[in-house]
Amino acid sequence: MPGGSEIRGNTLKVYLHLLRHGPSELRDVQREIGLSTASLASYHLGKLVESGYAKQDELGRYLVTGEVLSEVLAGYSKIGVAIVPQLFFFALLFTILTAFFAFEVLLFAEFTVFLVAISLAMVVVLWVETVRLWKKLVG
Repeated sequence: MPGGSEIRGNTLKVYLHLLRHGPSELRDVQREIGLSTASLASYHLGKLVESGYAKQDELGRYLVTGEVLSEVLAGYSKIGVAIVPQLFFFALLFTILTAFFAFEVLLFAEFTVFLVAISLAMVVVLWVETVRLWKKLVG
């Protein structure tokens, strides 16, 4: 990673704001993130610029540096303005499949309970990891 540091907390929130909303001025970042002062917003933006995660354009607005985008969002997918853990899709798929298999077991005894148990275990693991990643994303 540039600068050798992982971004987290309010700095990550500022980064995600820039990613979702594009070039932003200091006061916009302060207001929309809910930071108490402009100097606090400047501090977090400065950390991003110093680490190579963001830069300032000729108008003084801050924007995400494209080269490091994949490093910051490793394990996440950006869909429009939404950023979701990649495991979310697998968790959703296995939840649907497990519900289907559980319904089939109730109707047809020849389906094995073992299949439902394995699917249920996968659903639990995937949702736990998805929630863990989501918590990391929102701080």
